[in-house]
Amino acid sequence: MFALSSQFMPAWQKASLGLTEEEKAEAVKQMLAAIENLETAFKELSKGKPFFGGDTAGYLDVTLGAVVGWARAGEVLFGRKLFDATRSPLLAAWMERFVALDAVKAVLPDNAELIEYGKMRMAHYAKLAAALAAANKK
Repeated sequence: MFALSSQFMPAWQKASLGLTEEEKAEAVKQMLAAIENLETAFKELSKGKPFFGGDTAGYLDVTLGAVVGWARAGEVLFGRKLFDATRSPLLAAWMERFVALDAVKAVLPDNAELIEYGKMRMAHYAKLAAALAAANKK
């Protein structure tokens, strides 16, 4: 799972905040490959049960659950689902089960606040990209 997270998180960040469109496009490819690996890992580890470790949420669920808030905000910010029923049906269903847990509902960040923060970060990176482009023209 560590190898998957070390592949997934950097790709996800670059797909969202990359400085160039080429960098973002390449990162999206890497991110989709990582999601495919996560889907396979879920299938193997869960053995048909609702969570990675079986019938109840465990360590791996909480670890991946840490990105659920951002995954939901990303749907609005980027117009694409991180875990969708077509590409990763097991993870899409897992996410719905995970966010339905009372313990998760109690700590899941407010989606509107994450979206606003994400817009602020995107604006910051857009300024960096513009400054970099201007510097390269000199």
